[in-house]
Amino acid sequence: MNITVENIKCSGCAGSITKKLSSTFNTEDINVNIEKGVITIDLDNSRREELAKVLLDIGYPEIDSVHGFDSAKAKAKSFVSCAIGKMDQ
Repeated sequence: MNITVENIKCSGCAGSITKKLSSTFNTEDINVNIEKGVITIDLDNSRREELAKVLLDIGYPEIDSVHGFDSAKAKAKSFVSCAIGKMDQ
């Protein structure tokens, strides 16, 4: 499944996303395209809503799914996730 999200800026972001999705969904088949903001994961489409929620919780909402204050909150969370991802590298 592919999902396009906001706020992916660097390999730190990609690392945090990969680590969280790997542990949550028990799969290593995850690819994060930083430039396009596309995450590819080996997951059944019936779990799309669950995937979107997990990504939102760490600051990477699906494109056009949050606005206003919620968008600002997601951006702040993504900065934290990104920093953690950079430290884990």
